[in-house]
Amino acid sequence: DLHVRSRRQRQMCIRDSSTTDSFAQKFSRLDVSPLDAASYPSHWKNSDKLVKIIYGRPQLKGRALSTLAFADSSKGVWRTGANEAPEVTFFKDVLFAGKKVKAGTYTLFTIPAEKEWTLILNSVRNVWGHYSYDQKDDVLRVLAKVSKSEKSIEAFSIAFNKNKEESITMYMGWENTIVSVSVQEMVK
Repeated sequence: DLHVRSRRQRQMCIRDSSTTDSFAQKFSRLDVSPLDAASYPSHWKNSDKLVKIIYGRPQLKGRALSTLAFADSSKGVWRTGANEAPEVTFFKDVLFAGKKVKAGTYTLFTIPAEKEWTLILNSVRNVWGHYSYDQKDDVLRVLAKVSKSEKSIEAFSIAFNKNKEESITMYMGWENTIVSVSVQEMVK
């Protein structure tokens, strides 16, 4: 009977009847370039997505974009963000910059340039950085338009917007650079 047991006995009884273990766990701090996701449609209630991209969000922190987003000389590509290379999932067959892409998940690499960027969809997934990049695994390369933003964008960002023509544009922005590429569902 719990009423007649000592306080220590009651604590032992409660501790022994617990189904969860208690231990000290150390959790890491928030990453300086946290992961983020963008999708279309963007509303969380709409589960019928066309595209979703998961990517790292590095920040300028007073540095120039040209020192952060550049094609590494050893591999010739940029990982497009920070840490893991972004993974883009097309839930339906699409036209990516007018070229056919089957539904599936791909790693996104880029080759930044002043007037246009080359966007690369690669079949190897779960990639940290660009170190294991191999051109033989490319599924597709397209050119993307570069424009300038009026305000500086501190954290690398990706967004999708629907255009008047019923097509979707994926925008990547950082510092004063905005890169845009069309994404359109293939109609069968």
